[in-house]
Amino acid sequence: SSTMSLSEAEVQSACGAWEKIYVDAEDNGTAVLVRMFTEHPDTKSYFTHFKGMDSAEEMKQSDQVRGHGKKVFSAINNMVQHLDNSEAFLGIVTPLGKKHATQLKIDPKNFRIICDIILQLMEEKFGGDCKASFEKVTNEICTHLNNIYKEEGW
Repeated sequence: SSTMSLSEAEVQSACGAWEKIYVDAEDNGTAVLVRMFTEHPDTKSYFTHFKGMDSAEEMKQSDQVRGHGKKVFSAINNMVQHLDNSEAFLGIVTPLGKKHATQLKIDPKNFRIICDIILQLMEEKFGGDCKASFEKVTNEICTHLNNIYKEEGW
């Protein structure tokens, strides 16, 4: 059984919403990171490669930014594929959370920032229904990540 608070119908519509944005994983992932770095410049401090980049154009062209954007979207994609199986979902979220908490020491508030930007982008590109159907998923992801951080003593 699932610890997730999503119904079967919600899982279906969330998967449909995610598919739309995941089709262009690298471009959309990059757009999300560039927006985060531009609107929340302190988030750049975690990425040694990106620190010196000030213009959005420069970031968009960067192989490192593009690579990480794609990586973020791939990780979320793995989670979305397992929304109906909490054990498998946690199997993906837990090591990711632990790594960001212990090795990378990323402030957990940044997960909420990145999720909110993904939701904004969904709304801009595909409308409010798309955003609404993915909102619960981002809440699940952030809740689980925050729990892992607590366990790691944050």
